[in-house]
Amino acid sequence: MEQMTFEYPANQSVNGRAHVGVTGSGDLEILMEPSVDGMARVEVKTQSEGFKDAWQAVLDRFFVRHDLAVAIEINDFGATPGVVSLRLAQAVEALKP
Repeated sequence: MEQMTFEYPANQSVNGRAHVGVTGSGDLEILMEPSVDGMARVEVKTQSEGFKDAWQAVLDRFFVRHDLAVAIEINDFGATPGVVSLRLAQAVEALKP
């Protein structure tokens, strides 16, 4: 199991929490909540080792579009970058009132 942490500057605060996806074969779970320090912080736990650059690229693209001060926990079981992007978008949608 590999664990990674990514941090991004953020300006837009959020209210509420989101939980999307499930940890299972080829999928992942995302838990998103307001940041306590105004930064965006992502904790990734994955069964697939050696993909830090791929995670970095997906998250970089996400935070270029979404300047959100959130704490994100991702529990992965081999999801593709496309699934990661989809779940992140679903979590953002779930945050909207």
